[in-house]
Amino acid sequence: MSRDHLPSAERSADSAEAPFLELLAKGASADAYERPVLLARAEGLSEERVAALEQAKELALRVRTEIEGRRRREAELSALFETAHDLAGLRDLDAVLRAIVQRARSLLGTDIAYLSLNDASRGDTYMRVTEGSVAARFQQLRLGMGEGLGGLVAQTARPYVTDDYFKDERFQHTRTIDAGVQDEGLVAILGVPLMIGPQVIGVLFAADRRARVFEREQIALLGSFAALAAAAIDTANALTDTRSALDRLGRANEIIQDRSAVIERASDIHDRLAELVLRGGGVQDVAAAVSEVLDGTVEFTDPGDTPPLAMEAARTGGHAVRHGDGWVAAVAAGGELLGALVLRGHPRLDPVDQRTLERAAMVTSLLLLARRSASEAEQRVRGELLDDLLDARDRDPGLLRERAARLRADLDGRHVVLAARLDAVGADAGQEAGARRRLWSAASHLAATRQGLAAARDGGTVLLLPLGPGDTATALARRTARDLGTAVQEPVTVGASAPLDRLAAHPEAVAAAYTEGQRCLEALRLLGRAGDGAAAEDFGFLGLLLAGDRDISGFVGRTIGPVVAYDERRGTDLVVTLDAYFASGMSPARTKDALHVHVNTVAQRLERVGRLLGDDWQSPARTLEIQLALRLHRLSSDGPR
Repeated sequence: MSRDHLPSAERSADSAEAPFLELLAKGASADAYERPVLLARAEGLSEERVAALEQAKELALRVRTEIEGRRRREAELSALFETAHDLAGLRDLDAVLRAIVQRARSLLGTDIAYLSLNDASRGDTYMRVTEGSVAARFQQLRLGMGEGLGGLVAQTARPYVTDDYFKDERFQHTRTIDAGVQDEGLVAILGVPLMIGPQVIGVLFAADRRARVFEREQIALLGSFAALAAAAIDTANALTDTRSALDRLGRANEIIQDRSAVIERASDIHDRLAELVLRGGGVQDVAAAVSEVLDGTVEFTDPGDTPPLAMEAARTGGHAVRHGDGWVAAVAAGGELLGALVLRGHPRLDPVDQRTLERAAMVTSLLLLARRSASEAEQRVRGELLDDLLDARDRDPGLLRERAARLRADLDGRHVVLAARLDAVGADAGQEAGARRRLWSAASHLAATRQGLAAARDGGTVLLLPLGPGDTATALARRTARDLGTAVQEPVTVGASAPLDRLAAHPEAVAAAYTEGQRCLEALRLLGRAGDGAAAEDFGFLGLLLAGDRDISGFVGRTIGPVVAYDERRGTDLVVTLDAYFASGMSPARTKDALHVHVNTVAQRLERVGRLLGDDWQSPARTLEIQLALRLHRLSSDGPR
């Protein structure tokens, strides 16, 4: 179909996007996006045209915001990696600290950034590096321990932020500090501790000369720079200690040779780790590089696979600890334990080699965080595509196929829509929200590994998974319920739609299939089959009857309850006989063949049923209810398999 023959609404939407795509390509400011709408109104264009422009503008602004956010995150990661690289090739401590302060100021967009260190010999703290400062008295400040905002950070080993320094009474004001801050004109100040293990050695600050609220991400970013600064200082101190030891000891040749080999290994591993970070290496690459340099076996282990006492000691102490004939270095970020690097076969480890193992653990945490960020971004993109399919917002088959291909999904294959929901309800809203996040995370991982899609919706999760040759929707639903339940350690019920073909050409079918999957999920819940999975093909028309809040067990009890109770008391087979009787067209002769019993036995059992259910049990109205109750009884007894 030519463009001239397209419906007017589609031509309008298509042309409405053009000016905003040009603005996105130029990197225009947010204000510029109002101009096409204002021009359209000024020219007296139709309301349909103006509405199309408004919609295109909102979409373009969302894209612009996402692009800016990703650029900012890329800049932050790049700065952290560059700083880690500087640390790996540490030659001049002052240069590294200046670079850290400069990058922190640039990324947080503050007027000034500075770093203070504790002086144990004088019992105070002093300004070491400043960036953006204009007041000489501020640059030369020496503060008593516990004074000012920095003293509060050092005492508690936690970040502190103040929107208005002079109005904040949480910390001890002194005349010297207030005078220096006033000379510099500072108002809003953020401080994070520099820590080596549990010891606070200084504070890294970012400050503005106007009132400002620092966001959580900015506090975390400054904390990452503080960790690198502390590592740089620790490295410099380690090198200083090594040189001092060499000067004090009289065995010059032996010590020089030994220290040279250790330092060469440390320099080698630093260079290798920096190269791994820059080229996007993985956790196993880090372990292999450290194994080769330290001449041992280094493995990355998950928190649950690491000796708990050694892991806790390494995490709280901030250093690698000895365990058996090896060493354990905790891999952590922001208080979260991600795993450990375990060195085996080295009961005695040189201190520099020990710090090499610790720095490898820090680099490993950076790589894991970067990989997590990339994974979360991919999960969001998968969820957005599935949301568009469910809401039928994007009907261009070519664009849908292209978006799916970037996620290694094929919308032209056969798929099943699955609705998944946790059956256990949390004790409070926080626990319930956490359980739903775990379900969404597990579903997203499952979708990524099976070339499918997943999104959070209606208090649960919806998945779009491909159906393999010879597989069925029922088998896929049960497998998915089992896998998700194992992942979140709670029962997960899954309802599946009938298989769908060529979704790119028929995106509207996804929403209907999701409704069908929800209906199956609701039917399983009503039948008491929590933690199971089923598909539309398992219920037939009963899926419609089971939708909504109906008293299934009450209906079964009222209709065939006496027969069920009789079987349970006497160990008889009246329910089985009834099933066979109706399946045989209510023919006693065919029923006895199906049950492999004598026809008189069938007659006796049916007579017993009549006494239990009443003389009219074979009337058309009663037989329909009895057959439905039998089917429901069978389904509710058919638990998870």
